[in-house]
Amino acid sequence: MTYNLYLCIAAAMTLVAALLHFACLIWGAPLFRLLGAGEAVVAMLSRGHTQPLLMAAIVGIALLLCSAYALSAAGLIMVLPLRRLVLLGLIIVLLARALAFPWLKPYFVGNSDLFWWTSSAICLLLAAAHAIGLRQVWSDL
Repeated sequence: MTYNLYLCIAAAMTLVAALLHFACLIWGAPLFRLLGAGEAVVAMLSRGHTQPLLMAAIVGIALLLCSAYALSAAGLIMVLPLRRLVLLGLIIVLLARALAFPWLKPYFVGNSDLFWWTSSAICLLLAAAHAIGLRQVWSDL
């Protein structure tokens, strides 16, 4: 049995992104700061606000599910429903996030330029890996 390499790589990268979001739940403000979150987010955490933690958890869960869908489409785990649709939606969201950062940046004051460029490049890389893999297995799904 053969597995789709691009989807396996995409799943692994997406899993790492999910784990980084979950790690923020454990290490809190220092890891948020290290990963480029703005001082506004760090200040919210230090004041006891849970919104940044909730958002990190939601994004982490979504990324974990997307990783599972990529593994399913790659042929490594059980068949999950709506694989084409979910992966196509993920690719669109990742591309939108990668390309829209100039318009998003004013709404997230304090995030470093390094954060925006790095996270956008990662989103673009993830979208490309998922798209190449999905194209390769499209007829099999």
